[in-house]
Amino acid sequence: MNQTATDANGPTPSPEQVKADAARVLDVLGDGGVAIIPLDVAYAIVGQSENAIRRIFDAKRRSYEKPSGMFGSWQLSEELHDLPAEKREIIRTIVTEENLPFSVVAPFDAEHRLLSRVPSFVMASSSKEGTLDMLLNAGPLHTEMANQSIERGYPVLGSSANTSLKGSKYRLQDIEAEVRDATDIQIDHGRSKYANDEGRSSTIIDFRDFSVLRVGVCFDQLETVFSDRFGITLKH
Repeated sequence: MNQTATDANGPTPSPEQVKADAARVLDVLGDGGVAIIPLDVAYAIVGQSENAIRRIFDAKRRSYEKPSGMFGSWQLSEELHDLPAEKREIIRTIVTEENLPFSVVAPFDAEHRLLSRVPSFVMASSSKEGTLDMLLNAGPLHTEMANQSIERGYPVLGSSANTSLKGSKYRLQDIEAEVRDATDIQIDHGRSKYANDEGRSSTIIDFRDFSVLRVGVCFDQLETVFSDRFGITLKH
């Protein structure tokens, strides 16, 4: 049964509500369900079981050539991504000092404890050419869900909550009906922080060579940080 939880206080829910919403969503995901949740970058649709991931791809009409992303933190990226210390430090700095959202694509440890029990279909549809896309710093609910998922021992996987190629959505009511109908729970925290007219979501950066796989929100700030703080020119 689909359920919608609405934040009575608007787009800035209390820490207690964020924690409760994260737990409610993860309960649904743990039972094999699908959720729509609000992020700073856009609304997302997420799951973790094989059935849930298939439902997400079908509802979005998304090609399996475009893998799902994983919710994470800079600490989890340090554990899971196979990157040298200097690149890990860049990720930590951007999150903790610059407070910018972005997605890291990098080689990863498929035997990591959080991934060890993930079905092969789910891993195949959530990775590409030995890399994993991990979204970082996309708002309080994102961070809380990432942290709770580690405690529960299963990842949160998904993508933006919209029909494929139709642009990200920043309010629950703007998401296409067929996408909403595929879910078991929907969380409404109002309009996403980085809502924009271009329909952009997170910026995705391949940390193997600092190529930009997708220009998204906060891209100008990210490009400046890479250049000014680390002497790196992003390739795009």
